[in-house]
Amino acid sequence: MSRFDVCALGELLIDFTENGVSSQGNPIMEANPGGAPCNVLAMLCRQGYNTAFIGKIGNDIFGRQLRKTVEDIGINTEGLVTDSSVNTTLAFVHTLEGGDREFSFYRNPGADMMLNKSDINEKIISESRIFHYGSLSMTNSVCEAATKKAVAAAERAGAVISFDPNLRENLWDDLETAREKIEFGLSHCDVLKISDNEIQWLTGESNFDTAVRKIREKFTNISLLFLSLGKSGSRAYSKTGYADAPISPANTVETTGAGDTFCGAVLGKILKYGMKDFSDEELSEMLIFANAAAAIVTERKGALKVMPTMSEIAEMIRRNTNGKS
Repeated sequence: MSRFDVCALGELLIDFTENGVSSQGNPIMEANPGGAPCNVLAMLCRQGYNTAFIGKIGNDIFGRQLRKTVEDIGINTEGLVTDSSVNTTLAFVHTLEGGDREFSFYRNPGADMMLNKSDINEKIISESRIFHYGSLSMTNSVCEAATKKAVAAAERAGAVISFDPNLRENLWDDLETAREKIEFGLSHCDVLKISDNEIQWLTGESNFDTAVRKIREKFTNISLLFLSLGKSGSRAYSKTGYADAPISPANTVETTGAGDTFCGAVLGKILKYGMKDFSDEELSEMLIFANAAAAIVTERKGALKVMPTMSEIAEMIRRNTNGKS
């Protein structure tokens, strides 16, 4: 029996988000714990699953804040390494009109980039049912080698592998390198979560059905593909099934972590039912649940510490289906 339901690898950082204006007219920034892979794990913890994280933080006030936060949430930190020679990664998030975001990263390098092959705890990976990662852990040669070592360990262990490109264009030297690394992720995953702008950039197709078809034809290893479409909802594709669902209405404050929440929600359903060729009805259930969870997070600042409870998600679904379950 596996010790962990999901193990994730990647960035753990501080998202400085705007929280009002000072008496002098300066923006007030709140230090919210974040990082896409850990956000996914936080949503899984809310669903009652056992999770573990592999990554690196600095030996500084932000690193200590992050370790405590992750431990308080219930994520196992045996694979979280502290490095005294480099600072914890920081991101400053400017919220645009409508809730979308603009990021400024302080990561040259940041601790997450310095995760190296010797830091990888393969035992944690071998004891996990699902291994999840993204592309930001491949933005330089050090963390790329560590990521590929972890992916190989997950493949040897027979874990389900989940990948979310989570493209941040300004963190890559050039977009052709980003494409190469993201295509590595696509070629080594069973479950793909990808956003509308990412799939259009990756395939050069504006039509989503055409874009999905191109990916599935090229990367036949992908059994489940989830496409998030922002305000247009989401779609899901299994080997033979398909579903789409509108987004749950929300009073959006900011969208940080919405995609991660969505990803954690669908991975929870995969853990519940097992990896299989899901039917249209099962995919629809996944999307409704994940859309509701993501919508709730957009109503809050930050992500890692404010994931919705199961009762909150159930209430959101109930409101949007006129009381029908």
